Amino acid sequence: MVTFVGAGSGAADLITVRGARLLGQADVIVYAGSLVNPELLQLAKPGCRVYDSARMTLEEVLDVMVPAARAGQAVVRLHTGDPSLYGAIREQMDALDAAGVAYEVVPGVSSFCGAAAALKAEYTLPDVSQTVIITRMAGRTPVPEREQLRSLAAHGSTMVLFLSSGLIPQVVEELLAGGAYTADTPAAIVYKATWPDEAVYRCTVGTLAETAERYRITRTALITVGGFLGGTYERSKLYDPGFATGYREASR
Repeated sequence: MVTFVGAGSGAADLITVRGARLLGQADVIVYAGSLVNPELLQLAKPGCRVYDSARMTLEEVLDVMVPAARAGQAVVRLHTGDPSLYGAIREQMDALDAAGVAYEVVPGVSSFCGAAAALKAEYTLPDVSQTVIITRMAGRTPVPEREQLRSLAAHGSTMVLFLSSGLIPQVVEELLAGGAYTADTPAAIVYKATWPDEAVYRCTVGTLAETAERYRITRTALITVGGFLGGTYERSKLYDPGFATGYREASR
């Protein structure tokens, strides 16, 4: 069995209880060394073989996981955040299917959740935004034409950009080209959300590039954009005394 485990957004104690248990039982761990908190490796049992995939190709990762799983060993593939977001796990799962190796996925706390916690913000505010767009700027890896950033920015909803902190001038150009955001739209850069050296830089779309340059942000950061970072919103109906629910009558 191979288990894909989400390591969480950074802090070692944000891994799930299930993920921590599986790490402690693993005979082999293949972890994303460039992003996963190394403190998590302290959960590994003595004799566990540990591989850093930062310097490995897909084929090399599979050359470790498949023979170990076939030999009856417990294999953990430890991914940063939640494996389903920019984790490149589909190609690994397809290869395991082809090899006849069983696997499962254990979800993790994504860094976009960690960023909201760092901002002390709610992405989905009534009358502001009920939609969160998670995306990235096209760079060396392209994005589908229909998902160009300016097209998504046209919605004006809450946006969280992964893998884009080294391309912020282009990000700003694309955000403004969408027509819904303006230079005054609130924005923030969250560097290494939930890590000990986490940092939050609040700004606007118009000052994103200047802020990134001032604080030398070029990697390991999320860019958040939208009115959710502002101070205006409607109170939620869920706890409004005049709003009836299946558990509570409305006040007269």
